[in-house]
Amino acid sequence: MDNSTVPLRVLIVDDEPLARSNIAVLLARDAGIQLVGQCGSAEDALEAIAAVKPDLVFLDVEMPECDGFEMLDRLGLSPPFAIIFVTAHHQFALRAFEVGAVDYLMKPFDDQRFQRMLERVKERIRIPGETRRFIVKNGNILHVVKYAEIDWIEASDYYSTLHSGERTHMLRRSLVDLESLLTPYGFCRIHRSAIVNLDRIRALEICKEGEYEIVLEGSQRLRMSRRYRKPILDRLG
Repeated sequence: MDNSTVPLRVLIVDDEPLARSNIAVLLARDAGIQLVGQCGSAEDALEAIAAVKPDLVFLDVEMPECDGFEMLDRLGLSPPFAIIFVTAHHQFALRAFEVGAVDYLMKPFDDQRFQRMLERVKERIRIPGETRRFIVKNGNILHVVKYAEIDWIEASDYYSTLHSGERTHMLRRSLVDLESLLTPYGFCRIHRSAIVNLDRIRALEICKEGEYEIVLEGSQRLRMSRRYRKPILDRLG
């Protein structure tokens, strides 16, 4: 079946019943949406996510006891669903995109604005992974870095460094987190502190004692750990 005809499974997480109801009413107008649950707390949401496996979650930022960001932290690796953060405050916008949100909905919102946002998000979810992107802040500039533009990613303590040609961008996400997120989109771990975009590999060079080096399109050379050699070779075919 063409996945464009399969309804998106949506979960709403908000501690305010009226807010949940408003979103549910608007979603009910879209035949391409299947509402699979509504949760009033992060605790309920964590159970629901495991049970209903949503494609898309409307997630309130500010909830008592455990907010939206804390809930995602408790999920561990990058969640297998898209996220729309819902809040009344602009200051959470950058952090929302840093943790991988596909969009950000400001309260209060009208029907037209909600519909435009939903159509935009549906398109992003349906299109191939090469169009996905990170939003990275550098000073007063927000850089848009598409997955397909990244050559490789390097662990940098609690951050990761995205290498894209001659440019580098610091992202506040762990390498383990990014590996989980990017593996379906053509990225692979090559040693404990680096992930590479397989489409950027130009050659594998056998060095002394049978060790391999990966040569990227821009002539950058990266060491490949023996532990990751077979997965890389298998994925390269």
